Amino acid sequence: MKAFKVIHPGVYTTLQDSGRAGYMKYGIPASGAADRFSARVANLLAGNLPEAAVLETTLFRLNLLALEDLVIAVTGGDLSPRVNQKPLPMWRGVVVKSGDRISFGGRKRGFRSFLAVRGGFAGPRFLGSQSVFARGLMGNPCQAGEILETAKGAAGTPFLAPFPVDLLPDFSRRAPLRVILGPQEDRFSRQGIETFLSSEYAVSPQSDRMGYRLDGPKIEHTQGADIISEGIARGAVQVPGDGLPIIMLWDAQVSGGYTKIANVISADLDGLAQVMPGEKLRFSAVTLEEAHRALREERERLATVRRLMEDLH
Repeated sequence: MKAFKVIHPGVYTTLQDSGRAGYMKYGIPASGAADRFSARVANLLAGNLPEAAVLETTLFRLNLLALEDLVIAVTGGDLSPRVNQKPLPMWRGVVVKSGDRISFGGRKRGFRSFLAVRGGFAGPRFLGSQSVFARGLMGNPCQAGEILETAKGAAGTPFLAPFPVDLLPDFSRRAPLRVILGPQEDRFSRQGIETFLSSEYAVSPQSDRMGYRLDGPKIEHTQGADIISEGIARGAVQVPGDGLPIIMLWDAQVSGGYTKIANVISADLDGLAQVMPGEKLRFSAVTLEEAHRALREERERLATVRRLMEDLH
């Protein structure tokens, strides 16, 4: 079923689902929604499975024309979503009518919003996923005039009530990114590690879904920046020869030959997706046990959301 006509595609809008697992060994990144919690909750609010494809839009200007009566949900960063120029409530299912205009007027908090439609978005699959990875020729960002369709699968019951405030992520709070040091921490001087953990870094304008380049104090190596190429995990913090860190993200290459001083823990990657170029970051070292605990808490939060919606239906 036709769902929307794209009037303006915004700064950068793509279809993303839970990503393509199992292909990094072939050199293909997983891609997928940058803020997984927000994308999954958007789907649940719209009555979908949490892994369904959503629209991930960046900053502002996305403008859509509804071609049918639909149930949608918008989560993630507050980019001033509107329906017919009136504020569109976020973090709840919303009924829109054929001919309604959905637009994103400008950033208030966060950097990326996620729009789900009841039934999920249809789109071509590349290696089992609808996630667009434009550099790998797996789909393209939305284009003006494009028709977006819903998937044909059965949809569940949408959640039209307000979302509990205590479960909402707080994008205005900027806690230090938790990292596990390594695997090449021995290639950095003690002062270099101290610089990394005590300094503030700004996200460079030369940042995208592949990685966040950071501007700030340079990190000192002891034996040079180059290593034999090896696998790169999502959230790895590479430090090339110029001493400025790069956080490798959702569309990053899967191997590389620069030293890695640390890895951002999985539980903090969703919040990182809501940081825009020009904003500042800090880092804090944690243990593997603390990282596991944080991941369990994130999974429990999503499970709590699902139980709440089931109880209120």
